[in-house]
Amino acid sequence: MSTQKLFSNRPMAWTAVVGLAVFLAAIPAIAQSGNGDYILLIASGFLCDSGDSSACPAMVKSADDASYEISGVGSFDAKSKLITATGTFTHKSPNGNSLETGIWMANELVSFESYGVAPDALMREGRALGPPQSGSKRLPMFSGSMPTGGLAVLRIRLIPVLGFAKNATLQVNCALGKVPDEHPSEGIRLAFEGGALEFDEEVNGRTLFLLTRPGASTAAKAANPELDTKPAPTEVEQ
Repeated sequence: MSTQKLFSNRPMAWTAVVGLAVFLAAIPAIAQSGNGDYILLIASGFLCDSGDSSACPAMVKSADDASYEISGVGSFDAKSKLITATGTFTHKSPNGNSLETGIWMANELVSFESYGVAPDALMREGRALGPPQSGSKRLPMFSGSMPTGGLAVLRIRLIPVLGFAKNATLQVNCALGKVPDEHPSEGIRLAFEGGALEFDEEVNGRTLFLLTRPGASTAAKAANPELDTKPAPTEVEQ
């Protein structure tokens, strides 16, 4: 990679990091604003307060044992498909070496299938998913929200600190409520555009959808999405 390319990518990466910090601080306000039906948590917030090291970040592997570790938060409307979501990622080689790290941002909510609310979810299997203790910097449980299982499919853009951005489809599954047989495992899957290697082996990591508006439908379903084959520009030759 040329020096010119390297430095041309740094402003985008650091701008994204600053944007992530601002978004994390604003999540409680977003939850109460009514702009979305759901809050999305991917290995973040109070999900990480249990002391279980496998809870965060969420990890997914490919057939050759390379992996992605992902955390994130967001808010979306299942009916209008409007979404605001972002987070961090780390790409590791099969032997565990870090290959790249950066942030991701959601471009589109492709679909959301709700498995229904699960009022007892916060006590299931002894999970410590309640409000954080005094002094915790993690996201609190939102007043009036209901834990909900479901499957969300997002189109995202991954922006590494160094290197070129990539487009991918992120699948987030929360196995609460009436979980279908074909999606029994909680976790994430990642498929890159252009026929690149798929990461479809959920390893660990907790995910959760929080229904923030009691009147919102919890049965929003959509047809199985097809990946957008239209290539997105990710590299600019200097």
